[in-house]
Amino acid sequence: MFLHLGNDVLINTKNLIGIFDIEKSSISKFTKEFLGNAEKTKRIVNVSYELPKSFIVCLDEDLNETVYISQISTATLKKRFLK
Repeated sequence: MFLHLGNDVLINTKNLIGIFDIEKSSISKFTKEFLGNAEKTKRIVNVSYELPKSFIVCLDEDLNETVYISQISTATLKKRFLK
């Protein structure tokens, strides 16, 4: 199954690790550090340049981590995932 993250970006749900609210979770210093490291190592994909509402963490078959920044809320992504 695939999950649409916005702007023609789809991910395979078998690679999905988590969907996080960017506003609530970025309060933590650990989350800020995680996102900062992901940006430094070029593992972030901006789905849209609109105001970000969520970030999605995925692992591929080689256990490489990718973080997608999306303008779609976690509630909407959850509904899409559970369909």
